[in-house]
Amino acid sequence: MDELTTTDYFRDNILLKRPYLKLEWCQTALSHSIRREVQDDGRIRHWIFVPELNKFLRVVTLEDGKTVHNAFPDRRFKP
Repeated sequence: MDELTTTDYFRDNILLKRPYLKLEWCQTALSHSIRREVQDDGRIRHWIFVPELNKFLRVVTLEDGKTVHNAFPDRRFKP
């Protein structure tokens, strides 16, 4: 598995705000997402179900589809 690439925003803000997030969940979302969508700004949303959270996790990457910018449990996601 390649090392996960993240933005400064993700490292400096998101991981501090959401310390329960695991980088392996983000990596799994990139490699085995159940859905992907491209946002209007070109960023890409990836979703996976995380049993430990009992929720769907949305991971947002930059346009390259590899650099993680944001991640959070998505209460509104419907598979």
